[in-house]
Amino acid sequence: MAALMGIALLVLLVQDIPLSGYLRQVETDRLVTSLERDAFVLAGRSEETLETTVPPDATAAKDMASEAAALTAAARRYRDSGGARVVIVNTDGIAIVTSDDDQSIVGDSYLSRPEIAGALGGQITSGHRYSDTLQIDLLYVTVPVVNGQKVIGAVRLTFPEQVVADAVARQIGVLGVVALTTVVLAGIVGFIFSARVTRRLKRLQQATERLADGDLDARADELSGAPEIRSLSVSFNRMATRLEALIEQQRRFAADASHQLRTPLTALRLRLEGARELLEESAASGGTGNGTVRGTGSVSTGAAIERLAAAEAEADRLGSIIEGILMLSRSESRAAPVVKFDVARVARERVEHWQPLAQELGLGIRYEGPERARVTAIATAPEQIIDNFVDNALSVSTSTDGVGNDIVVRVAAAGAAWRVAVLDRGPGLSDEDCARAFDRFWRADSDALGNGLGLAIVAQLARASRATVRLERRPGGGLEASVTFAARP
Repeated sequence: MAALMGIALLVLLVQDIPLSGYLRQVETDRLVTSLERDAFVLAGRSEETLETTVPPDATAAKDMASEAAALTAAARRYRDSGGARVVIVNTDGIAIVTSDDDQSIVGDSYLSRPEIAGALGGQITSGHRYSDTLQIDLLYVTVPVVNGQKVIGAVRLTFPEQVVADAVARQIGVLGVVALTTVVLAGIVGFIFSARVTRRLKRLQQATERLADGDLDARADELSGAPEIRSLSVSFNRMATRLEALIEQQRRFAADASHQLRTPLTALRLRLEGARELLEESAASGGTGNGTVRGTGSVSTGAAIERLAAAEAEADRLGSIIEGILMLSRSESRAAPVVKFDVARVARERVEHWQPLAQELGLGIRYEGPERARVTAIATAPEQIIDNFVDNALSVSTSTDGVGNDIVVRVAAAGAAWRVAVLDRGPGLSDEDCARAFDRFWRADSDALGNGLGLAIVAQLARASRATVRLERRPGGGLEASVTFAARP
């Protein structure tokens, strides 16, 4: 508000200061023009009086006196109507008519006055001068009285310059009132505008405070306010939505992780307790614990070894889950930049890497696709995604059919992108299971090996790479696991 008022005041000052000088000049020129016009009118009326300086007879003298009296009355009327002082002189510079009430100056010589001398020389003069008699600044206009080609006298009109200053001051006063009104209106407009802006900012501040206090549903108003405020509100709401999603994701992650870790920990504890009890029974019966002692000792020791082996398996499963959780957490917490890859080359390398294991399982694995396929993804994402898909395909193909099912790693164009798919002939999944397969800790068979984090990691790597993943049933059985990367620009 103060800034708007200051700008309005500055603009008015820059405009009105030169304008006041212009008004003074205009008012002065207007008054001088008016005085010149009136002086010429008076000069025309005084021409007859000034033509004859010496009357030929008494009758003519009486007529001249009458004309002078009429001219004096006209001069006084002019003085009373406008405030200008009138002096009319003859060709010798002698005052014959004056508008003053005191007629003692009639007959005085004004020839020493520069403006009178100039007018008697045929010049029209105007200007300013200081009157020693009146002790004021005067604005004067002097015109010659001409009869044919001959100058027979002069008319001088003087006007107090203070009158001009007062007229200008009145106009400047009006401008000042207008300027003050403008500044006040600018202040009112500034107050209304700033109140609207600060009100929107206050609401946005309240939304941020609610969000900081833990209210994840807090949102800013995106539909009202200036465009900058709306843009800021949109950014805030996007941040709040992302933050809510991340916090909810962490909550689900913690809940799923605690649930998944509880089962192997419980199993590990039970197996270790069982092994301890068997070893205690073996020690009580006199066994050595190496399986060669007679009686029940060897049986207890053998059972204890089996339970310890099972405990090791549970420990390995627990370690696998923890490693998967850490990998998933790292992939979510990093905002890694995307880089350029030749996904066709990566796919061929992964096929070569998995070839020996596929042969041991009696399976074939081959690559289908172009020589080159340029895409963008985060570092190591294509390798990890393809490895996870192939590992799952080998697992289901081996456990189901044993031999004879080839796994295909296919790279194909998908519009402006490249699609990498791993196809198998395993038992497949239902459409519902295909939709849930990328959820954390989800497994189609609760008795199956694995920790349910592999495809969740794949989905996270794909999101970080601006890619999409899908799991679809193949006609005739099996699954097609695919990821679609954006082509390199």
